Amino acid sequence: MSEEFGPDFITVTDEDGGEFELEHVDTIEYKGQVYMAFFPADTGEDEAGDEEDTGLIILKVIDVDGEEQLSTLDSEEELEEVYDRFMEDLFQDDEENGEE
Repeated sequence: MSEEFGPDFITVTDEDGGEFELEHVDTIEYKGQVYMAFFPADTGEDEAGDEEDTGLIILKVIDVDGEEQLSTLDSEEELEEVYDRFMEDLFQDDEENGEE
């Protein structure tokens, strides 16, 4: 996705029906599967009882009845592999841009 016009945001619904907004960071294809990385969007609201989890969220794109949907990863091993791949790409981009 192009960041020419600023970051991209999506709203997702969790298993409990709660909605939250995510900022798209990057998309990769790894082992024939498409994965997308997000950061939780800062809504400026501090709801009591919510954990402050600002880490990278990785979801995979799956096909459900011909429609693309986002899904959690199947295993901790898959998550670790894909996370490492995102980090490699991120640091490679930084090096190419002259950042260290």
